[in-house]
Amino acid sequence: MADIQLGSHTVKSHGVKVAKFHMHDWIILLLLGVIEIILNVIEPFHRFVGKDMMTDLKYPLKSNTVPFWAVPMIGIVLPLVIFLAIYYRRRDVYDLHHAILGLLFSVLITGVITDAIKDGVGRPRPDFFWRCFPDGKEDYDNVTTNVRCHGEHSVIKEGHKSFPSGHSSWSFAGLGFLSWYLAGKIQAFDRRGHVAKLCIVFLPLLLASLVAVSRVDDYWHHWQDVFAGGLLGLIVASFCYLQFFPPPYAVNGWGPHAYFQTLADNQSNAQVTRTANPLSTVPSETDAGYIHTEEEEQV
Repeated sequence: MADIQLGSHTVKSHGVKVAKFHMHDWIILLLLGVIEIILNVIEPFHRFVGKDMMTDLKYPLKSNTVPFWAVPMIGIVLPLVIFLAIYYRRRDVYDLHHAILGLLFSVLITGVITDAIKDGVGRPRPDFFWRCFPDGKEDYDNVTTNVRCHGEHSVIKEGHKSFPSGHSSWSFAGLGFLSWYLAGKIQAFDRRGHVAKLCIVFLPLLLASLVAVSRVDDYWHHWQDVFAGGLLGLIVASFCYLQFFPPPYAVNGWGPHAYFQTLADNQSNAQVTRTANPLSTVPSETDAGYIHTEEEEQV
């Protein structure tokens, strides 16, 4: 296994190099952001809602326990704070960059998939009756019995976006990624039987679950909506994490793939230099310092 060099790859020394190498990834992130905006602007599919269906859609119209602006704070800002705290201790720009990139990909990919399905399915929310008929006066087509809403357009539009839950998918995408990240950093699966580590890993998932439950309590979603949204977010988070990091149970599960690849390349180049010039006494970057064992650097 490669020697561990912490503190030798910082934002100042390697930040620009790492960002340039992943320039295309950042461009794709911007495109995903644009697509997400477009999906929120376009009109969703207005599914047929007959008079008989309204029985299950008469739940009260309530405000959000977890407001929309709080979801990015919970799913993005909170993990970012933890990433920065770990960077402050380890000084590893590869870990910081890939954690941020993976988190943003997880959230934005989840957001695009979620809103694309929302617009395509057009499932009415549990409080759709009061969105459609805010004055309580029902109006249906005489032939099809489909609703003829006379509420505010933006409120009705939002009423056709029940499946899947965006709060749930975004929360599990961001906090699910954080759970993977923490599992690797604290080596939760080191086979030493420390259950406390699992509690730390489950904390973000608990927070995401509470956000999802609030959507049912507020009558903004059916239980199927939050279940599908949470599952979607967690699956995308898993794929995005494993794109940049080894599984948490792996020997090198505490660091990103790029970090160990860089160490291997440095050692390979140093070995070639020594072979070509055996009289050279100039120490390599690996020999110069910041060399610790894996056990010394465990969190």
